[in-house]
Amino acid sequence: MEKLSVLVRPELEGDPFYWQAGPTGVLLSHGFTATSAEVRPLAKLLHAQGYTVAGPLLAGHGTTPEDLNRVRWQDWLASVTATYQELARNCTRVIVGGESTGALLALYLASQVPEIAGVLAYAPALKLQISRSNQIKLRLLAPFIASVPKGGPKDDNPWQGYAVNPLKGTLQLLRLQKALRPRLPAIHQPALLAQGRLDGTVTADAPQIIHDEISSAVKELHWFEHSAHCMILEKELPQITEVTLRFIRNIESQSISAPQKNNPEVTA
Repeated sequence: MEKLSVLVRPELEGDPFYWQAGPTGVLLSHGFTATSAEVRPLAKLLHAQGYTVAGPLLAGHGTTPEDLNRVRWQDWLASVTATYQELARNCTRVIVGGESTGALLALYLASQVPEIAGVLAYAPALKLQISRSNQIKLRLLAPFIASVPKGGPKDDNPWQGYAVNPLKGTLQLLRLQKALRPRLPAIHQPALLAQGRLDGTVTADAPQIIHDEISSAVKELHWFEHSAHCMILEKELPQITEVTLRFIRNIESQSISAPQKNNPEVTA
């Protein structure tokens, strides 16, 4: 069978990036089925403020949906870990973050690597608005149906990624959620959680669960009234950026700059 390349907005830049600047590094990971185009607008704003910023292209993304069906969530984590290690070699401190699935990967990595200075979690996809019966259907259909269409775009956000949801890949997202939940108490770093009131993908209680279960002494949960799921591509990006910059500068002022661990172990 011929592979279908179904990238929405292929003209956008979606490759991995690494933009050198100051001693504080910020990692921003995109979400499920997306590319680095999802985090580039925020990354550019942070880089303009003097931060070294990097974003991976997660395994199985930016090519074909079939590729996403062939990888495990641990492969996504390996993509994020490699980018973190590059930042850690060159920066005094590294803050890790991401949107949706990217936020989960950042949280998981923070649970492994105590030297990470802070976490930025935008619309963290710990729980999806999928009923239990539909999850059962997903598990039954995934061996036989490669993907299902997402439907047309609902807005003009500069989002790049697959126009379909690969079903085996979706199962890996559910497994990542399950693997992360018991690790939340192992997260001690300052954490910024941001969620849109109009998010139709993640359940409304997901960010509060993370907020309550992580062990961070410093943790913030911000709601944005006019944002949906791809919140860092939407009209409240200036306000999100302001909150993010204030959070990062507070970390810097507190001198949370322990020596970086360059080779964190990736575990399931």
